[in-house]
Amino acid sequence: MLSAERGAAANTLEAYRRDLQDFDAFLAPRRRRLETAAADDLRAYLGKLARAGMAPRTAARRLSALRQFYRFLVSEDLRGDDPSAGIDSPRQGRALPKILSEAEVDALLAAVRERRDAEGLRLAALVELLYATGLRVSELVSLRSAAAQRDQRLLIVRGKGNKERMVPLSDAARQSLSDYLKVRTAFLPKAGKGERAVRRESPWLFPSRGASGHLTRHRVGQLLKELAGQAGIDTAKVSPHVMRHAFASHLLDHGADLRSLQKMLGHADISTTQVYTHVLSERLKSLVHDHHPLAGNDSS
Repeated sequence: MLSAERGAAANTLEAYRRDLQDFDAFLAPRRRRLETAAADDLRAYLGKLARAGMAPRTAARRLSALRQFYRFLVSEDLRGDDPSAGIDSPRQGRALPKILSEAEVDALLAAVRERRDAEGLRLAALVELLYATGLRVSELVSLRSAAAQRDQRLLIVRGKGNKERMVPLSDAARQSLSDYLKVRTAFLPKAGKGERAVRRESPWLFPSRGASGHLTRHRVGQLLKELAGQAGIDTAKVSPHVMRHAFASHLLDHGADLRSLQKMLGHADISTTQVYTHVLSERLKSLVHDHHPLAGNDSS
C-alpha cells in the first residue's frame, strides 16, 4: 500500500520495515504476534524504548509506523480494532533545525572553489546545488543527466511521493554545474578491462561505479565533512540536510515568503515549513539579547 498507493520512497519503506520488525522482535518473548498485538503490548513496548533512553521523537516515529500498520489491517478487515487508537504519543519538544551561518556557508564555498580538479569540480557542483536549491540529498544524487541538458535556470526535481517540482538555479550554481559537466566523463563507469576499457554512458547526473550507478547519500555526506575540515568548520555541524536547512533559513532571513519556500522544499504541508520561522525567531531573540542597549539592564 505504501509503495503502490502512496508512492513512498525506498528509504521510507525500509524505515517502516525496520520499525515493524523491531516491535515484532519485542513481542516474540511475550508469545504475541504483530498482527494480533493488544494496546498493552504497545504500551509495554513504548515503556521499553523510554527506559532504553530513546529520544521521544524517535519513539513517536515508531508509534506512527505502528498506527499506520494497524489502521491498514482494520481498513482491510484483517482485524476489527486498532490497538494504537488510545495510545498517546511520547511528549516531545519542537527540535529546531540545525543550520550553518551565512559566513560558514561562504567558507565552505570558498574552500571548494579553490579546487579545479575533476573531484573538486564535482564537489563544487554538489555543494552549490544543495545550497542553491535546498534539495534533499536523495533527490540530488538521483538527478538524471537530462536535468542538466535543458534550460538550467530551472531544475525539475522528482521528490517524495514521486511528485515533480521546479526549483530555480542561481548563477553560481549554473556555473558550477557547467564546469562539472566538462569533466563528468571522468566519473562514468568503465566497460571492459585494460587499455581498451571505454567509458559507459550513465543516465545519472552524478554517476559512480557503485551498485546504484550514482553517487550515494553516504558518500556525499563524507565529502561534505571532508570539505568542512578544510574550511575550518566543525565537521559535526555539516551534513547534506544541514545545507537544506541553511538554504531555507537564509532565504527567510532575506525576505522569502513561506509559500514559495514550501514549494521549493517540496513540503506537502505548510506546517513543516513553518519550523524555519521558529529558527528566525530564535535568531531575533539572540540579536536583541546580545545587541540591544537595554539587554544587560536588569531594571528594564
